[in-house]
Amino acid sequence: MSTFRPADHSFGPSHYFEDLSVGQKFYINSRTQTDGLFAAYQAASGDNHPIHYDREYCKARGHRDMFAHGLQVTIQASAGAGIFPHHLGDSLIAFLEQSSRFLKPVYVGDTLYPMLEITELKPGRTTGVVEMKVTIHNQTGDLVMDGAHKYLVRKKPA
Repeated sequence: MSTFRPADHSFGPSHYFEDLSVGQKFYINSRTQTDGLFAAYQAASGDNHPIHYDREYCKARGHRDMFAHGLQVTIQASAGAGIFPHHLGDSLIAFLEQSSRFLKPVYVGDTLYPMLEITELKPGRTTGVVEMKVTIHNQTGDLVMDGAHKYLVRKKPA
C-alpha cells in the first residue's frame, strides 16, 4: 500500500531561474467576463461607479454594456490562474511588480485570453528577476491590455 504525502501533490519538480528562457510563454485559461464577475469585483473593490454596474448609464454614454474596471481586466492575467507559478514550484519567491495599459474596452460577455511571455532574465548571485510581457486579447483578437510582470526566482541550489 502506498503512503500519501502532501509534498507529492504538486505540478511536478520545481524549475529554477536557469531553466527559463526568453520567449517562453505561459498561457492563462480564458475567462468570459460574466455579470457575476462584475458583481464580485465590485463587492471586493468597493468601486461603485455606475459605468461598471448600470447598463442604462453605460448605454447613454455610448458603451454597448457594462464597462469592466481596468483592475478587473488586470487580474485576469494573475499568474496563479495559469501554470507559471506551478512550473516554478518552490523556486518562486515573490511577485515584484506589474504594469498595465488599457487599450480597448472590455464589456460583460467578452472572453479574455491572457498570456505571459518571458522577455528578460536578469541573474543575481542566488536569485534572478524574470521579466514578462503580459497580453490580454478578447474573443475577436483585439489586444485589450498589455503590460509587464516581474518575479523573483531562486537559482538552482549548489
